[in-house]
Amino acid sequence: MPVIPADRLKTIAEALLVGAGVPAEEAATVARHCIGANLAGHDSHGIIQIPGYIDRIKAGHIVPGAPWEIVQESPTTTVVDGHWGFGYVANERAMRLTIDKARQVNVAATTVFRQGHIGRLASYPLMAAEAGMIGLITADSGRSPKSVAPFGGREARLGTNPISIAVPSDLDGPLFIDMATSAVAMGKVKLAAARGEAIPQGWVVDSEGALTTDPQKLSGGALLPLGGPGEGYKGYGLAVMVEILCGLLTGLGFGVEPTGRHNDGCFMAVFKVDAFRPLAEFRREVGDLARYLKATPPSEGSGGVLYPGEIEHRRERERRAQGVAIEDATWAKLQALAEGYGIADALDMGARRG
Repeated sequence: MPVIPADRLKTIAEALLVGAGVPAEEAATVARHCIGANLAGHDSHGIIQIPGYIDRIKAGHIVPGAPWEIVQESPTTTVVDGHWGFGYVANERAMRLTIDKARQVNVAATTVFRQGHIGRLASYPLMAAEAGMIGLITADSGRSPKSVAPFGGREARLGTNPISIAVPSDLDGPLFIDMATSAVAMGKVKLAAARGEAIPQGWVVDSEGALTTDPQKLSGGALLPLGGPGEGYKGYGLAVMVEILCGLLTGLGFGVEPTGRHNDGCFMAVFKVDAFRPLAEFRREVGDLARYLKATPPSEGSGGVLYPGEIEHRRERERRAQGVAIEDATWAKLQALAEGYGIADALDMGARRG
């Protein structure tokens, strides 16, 4: 696999999106989020997504330059229609507005509907944490094709319906969670398939409802909810609540739209820490909690306790220094797109690797 510096990957992603007709400012936003996911170690949400986004543009499922419309609001709430634009663009703008409102009124919440894939969920509550606030976001896939079976079932009826929360602290890296309510994110199964790797048992059932380690058998099968065959009722319950917040509260609905058009529904909320206690004290105490947890002696075979979000922080430092490994199949798709747009030479995407 070629190992590519993150800045170069961002340049490649931007150029390919612009070649597909995306306005430069939007292309920069999408590329920043995608490469940010690569840096954090979430390659399933990284540059591997760019060819798929370009396919959706060609199909008319993503509308570059789409309007961003507030259809209803109050001092504390906002409802945003993304008009089928890039989810990264619509959602980032919505989170900025939610942070601004919370700055004024202490607590604010927003729903966003009719937008494309929003990528790595943590990107948005981390914006709130950087502003000294607690950020929360949940997302579903609207009426897009589903991938997760309800607990006890074998047909996909739900999305991976992730949840992310980030809080400010005095730690070197951000403290946050970013988790699917399925056993695993869909992108990780697709990544394993692209790399020709097996997946752990308990992630997927095939079309007959049998557990499988073959990622290719997800086609016709389904992801399992968080907790797998034994404890999946927990992930299933969380997924249903996310579906209600992001599918029903937004007005997107549930089930599958016949066109198969992908659209992420989102619910986000921001809480101003200073409305509850002094921010500096809170940041310090969150850091103290993390340090208290990390001081726990490691269990057998463990490298020790990490605070939530620490592994992503470590990976980002490593990958900024060493570059990002891109699977051959993805690199070949990027090369083909660059050649098709006549920019392969300008991007130095010939046979040389790295």
